[in-house]
Amino acid sequence: MSLSELFVIAVGLSMDAFAVAVCKGLSMPRLNRIHAVIIGLYFGAFQAGMPLIGYFLGYHFRDAITSFDHWIAFVLLAVIGINMIKESFDHDEENLDPSVDFRSMVILAIATSIDALAVGVTFAFLQVQIGAAVSFIGVTTFLLSIAGVFAGHFFGVRYKSKAELAGGLILILMGTKILVEHLFFQ
Repeated sequence: MSLSELFVIAVGLSMDAFAVAVCKGLSMPRLNRIHAVIIGLYFGAFQAGMPLIGYFLGYHFRDAITSFDHWIAFVLLAVIGINMIKESFDHDEENLDPSVDFRSMVILAIATSIDALAVGVTFAFLQVQIGAAVSFIGVTTFLLSIAGVFAGHFFGVRYKSKAELAGGLILILMGTKILVEHLFFQ
């Protein structure tokens, strides 16, 4: 997997965290840069850790399903992408809570990184250097989460649904690319 492909996946995965960070920024009466970094650290760490866990889970089953691994990658990325697109149209009122306490941040970090676990499973079937991949995903999510806090504070929640929609489309396109490359170019 090329660096540009990994970057696209990292951005796609970080869109949920970005959207939640926007909400966190919106809820802050005054912008708190330390809280922005804390939010970025939680989301970045979990977005890096979940694909690593998924990779090791998938690695154990890699030999048994090599003949259809491209279909697994496509289906997982498509399902995650479709779910993100559906969430982008859900206009329920967000719970705006500016706190960054351990419990609430761990819950948010897990919720926004579950899809990264599934992507980690697909990494087990692809040519991916997992250490570099998870580091790249973690750093990208860290930076975009901090940007999300600032964007939320200054611009409000209007970009949340657009970020989720873009992330979903990116993941579906990456899954389709993996499937097409395997079916027609190998």
